[in-house]
Amino acid sequence: MQAQDHAEIVHLLAELRAEHRELDATIERVGATAGRDELQLTRLKKRKLLLKDHIARLESKLIPDLDA
Repeated sequence: MQAQDHAEIVHLLAELRAEHRELDATIERVGATAGRDELQLTRLKKRKLLLKDHIARLESKLIPDLDA
């Protein structure tokens, strides 16, 4: 992996982690309201899971391949 690719992945990871944290706060806020919108809550949780999966895939790209 080239240094530029590595830097781009690290930058993207930072953005995705920030979005994941924001979604966490939003889910908590929406879930705490009395007349909460279950559909919106489900969509937010699904988006959060997709972000988590994307973050995991990018993190695995940062792990160097080891020759056996």
